[in-house]
Amino acid sequence: MHTRVDTVNADDGSFDVRVWTPTGGSGPGILLVQEIFGVGPYIEKVARDLAELGYVVAAPDLFWRLQPNWRAEHTEEGVRASVELSSGFDFARGVADCALTLAHLRSMPEVTGAVGSVGFCLGGSLNYVLAAQGGLDAVLSFYGSAVPDSTELMSQINSPLLLVFGGSDPYIPRDQVAKVEKAAQGRPNVRMHIAEQAGHAFHNSEAPMFHHPEAAARVWNEAVAFLDTNLPVAPLSSD
Repeated sequence: MHTRVDTVNADDGSFDVRVWTPTGGSGPGILLVQEIFGVGPYIEKVARDLAELGYVVAAPDLFWRLQPNWRAEHTEEGVRASVELSSGFDFARGVADCALTLAHLRSMPEVTGAVGSVGFCLGGSLNYVLAAQGGLDAVLSFYGSAVPDSTELMSQINSPLLLVFGGSDPYIPRDQVAKVEKAAQGRPNVRMHIAEQAGHAFHNSEAPMFHHPEAAARVWNEAVAFLDTNLPVAPLSSD
C-alpha cells in the first residue's frame, strides 16, 4: 500500500486529497467522504482497510475553507469543536468539492474500472446528494443526517445504494429512519442496514462514546459484500 497527497483545484482555491493505492498498484476507485472530525485517524483506518481490499481511495479535505487539515480528537471536546467548526460549512460547496475529487479519482492512472463512494455522518449526507447527480457506480452512505429530509432524491439515484443507520441514534431519530425505509421500498437498487441497538457513528472504532463493536463488525461485513458485488476488484495476476 502506498499513500500520497494530491491537490485538486476549485474555483476559489485548492484543497488536499489524501490518496491510498493498493499493493497491486491499481483497482476500482472509492471516494471516501469524511465525518466532522476531518480526515483523521478513523477515516485513515477505513482508507487502509479499503486499500487492502484492492481499492484506490481518495479522501478530500472538505473543511479546507474553514481550517485546512482539520483533525479533531474523538472526545466530547472534539465533538463540540467539530460541531462548532462544521456550523460554518457550506454544504453545496462540499458536494461540489466531492464532485471535483470524483473527477480527479477517475483520471488517476491507478484507477481501473468502476468508481464508488463511502461516506460517514456528514460524508454520508454529502455522498447521498452527490449520488443523485450521477457518476457513481456504488454508494455506501453511513448515518447521513440529511437523508431523511431528502428522500425525494432517491428516485434520481440509479447506482446501487446501501444506506446505514443506527436504530438508537439520538441525532437521527428512529421515525426519521422509518421515512427512509418507506422511500426505499420497491427500489431494487437500494438496500437498508439498520443496527437497531446501535447509535450514531457506531462503526467508528476511534470513538469509544459511539462505537458498537458487534454492530460495526456486522455492517462492515455487509459493506464489503456490497462492494464486492457492485465494485469488484480484479484478482491479482499470478505472473
